[in-house]
Amino acid sequence: MTSTSMRTHQCGELRPEHIGQRATLTGWVASRREHGEKLAFVDLRDHTGVTQCVVDNAVDVRPEYVLRITGVVAERPAESRNDRLATGGIELQDCVVEILNVAEPPPFPVSERADQVAENTRLQHRYIDIRRERMQRNLRLRASVNSAIRSAMESQGFVEVETPMLVPSTPEGAREFIVPSRQQPGSFYALPQSPQLFKQLLMVAGIDRYYQLARCLRDEDLRADRQYEFMQLDAEMSFVDQNDVHRAIGAAVLAAAAAAGQPEAAIETMTWHDAMNRFGVDKPDLRFGMELVDLTEVFGATEFKAFAGAATIKGINATGKADEMGRNKLDGLTDKAKKIGAKGLVWLKVAADGSLESPVAKFLSDTEQGALKSALSAAPGDLLLIVADEWSMTCEVLGTLRNDLGRPPVHEGPYRYLWVVDFPMFIGVDEVTGRPKPGHHPFTQPHPDDVEMLETDPLKVRSQAYDLVLNGWELGSGSIRIHQPELQARVFRLLGISDEEAQKRFGFFLNPFKYGAPPHGGFGLGIDRLVAIFAGEENIREVIAFPKTQSGMDPMTNAPTPVAQKQLDDLGIRVLPPKA
Repeated sequence: MTSTSMRTHQCGELRPEHIGQRATLTGWVASRREHGEKLAFVDLRDHTGVTQCVVDNAVDVRPEYVLRITGVVAERPAESRNDRLATGGIELQDCVVEILNVAEPPPFPVSERADQVAENTRLQHRYIDIRRERMQRNLRLRASVNSAIRSAMESQGFVEVETPMLVPSTPEGAREFIVPSRQQPGSFYALPQSPQLFKQLLMVAGIDRYYQLARCLRDEDLRADRQYEFMQLDAEMSFVDQNDVHRAIGAAVLAAAAAAGQPEAAIETMTWHDAMNRFGVDKPDLRFGMELVDLTEVFGATEFKAFAGAATIKGINATGKADEMGRNKLDGLTDKAKKIGAKGLVWLKVAADGSLESPVAKFLSDTEQGALKSALSAAPGDLLLIVADEWSMTCEVLGTLRNDLGRPPVHEGPYRYLWVVDFPMFIGVDEVTGRPKPGHHPFTQPHPDDVEMLETDPLKVRSQAYDLVLNGWELGSGSIRIHQPELQARVFRLLGISDEEAQKRFGFFLNPFKYGAPPHGGFGLGIDRLVAIFAGEENIREVIAFPKTQSGMDPMTNAPTPVAQKQLDDLGIRVLPPKA
């Protein structure tokens, strides 16, 4: 019970055991219903729930008025009980009503479902939107998750340290927000994409186990799982390997899940290559099957031109999807495959008699058709999709189609946590420079078995980078870091960063490593995404108090807005007109 000088109980707390007691409630009017000439029913609401109050009909109260009501707790008449409410068996009678504040009619009813109100309207009046039960539940769930994470990290010996919000620009990562310096005209700070450099320096400083619920900022296009501002559990550990990091972060995540009322679940592990080979993506959703199957041997001697000579042929079985996929939808799948980069997409439907129906079926021999159905465990009503291309392209296309056709909503099915490990150190070669392109930040440790291939065969080098995935959402990523200056210099040179340039760009970070840097690794876990999954939300905006829209606007404050010319003059900034 959270009594104050103005109330004895909150609106969702009263129960039949309180009958006969005098109680004082405070809150907002959820509804008012006339009950004859002399009485009215007022439902008073706060974040804990609703209590029905029997008041004098002459009292003029309207929805969202702020009231203080004192009365006697009584049993509701049997005909008016509401078993859907925790307070549905009682009501307040003999009520005295004090109007603490009046309210204009809100732009939308607080009881209205979110999908019945335009999102811009909800965000413009977010303070009304947050009164709704769904938003109250989500934000309080978020607080419980944060508290559980803090407790789990501190119980493992982690120390919370705040790192700077004004940092030097390191533009080799995502696009940054920059902040002009008034005292140093022409120079700029950046807002942190993550505390990466500082948390590694804390390891050099001997903190040993650092964590922070850190606010990070990236100037990237917004989408359902991305905002300019986001919160992450940021952690770093000394004298560890990646399994130690996995255990520590896993303990925090599972503690958060328990605090959110989610069932226990194991965290599985899979290599990046296996994830791509089986699911076509590096953040696979394990709640459903439809795995990619290699069909290269099935069509090894084929005369079908689209398959002949292909480096890799893979397929998926969209079980039971044949009847719901008409020609227009199938053409849409083909167009999507081509847009991703494939030469095309072959589809075949399995008919009731087991035969294959497709424009290309006539080009496949009976032996090939039989082997295809066997390899994909095909049954009548199934839709078979096949791509023939380079290995990476077949994986990417079929992985995308697999998610499109089979992925369930975020709140359905079991929770499937997965560590994805052994990511490639490099993800191809830059066409201009001829140098390998990094798959992660340049401080990521190569796999110890592959270090000798750095200069001779860099694209085969695995990194000690890892991601944590839940139901197809990437929760975060991390790595074991390079702690030896010599190895760091080798990686920089491979990327075309000379010793001089490295010193200029990262000297403040690299120089301390000369004084004894321990082996260390860490992780960044997205709090917004984790809470969204626990809340059953498909969009992280629903678990953030004051988010931006997909265009980056804040309809409530109208940010971003122009600033006064004097401020620009003080900062030495000239605003150019928009490009035509």
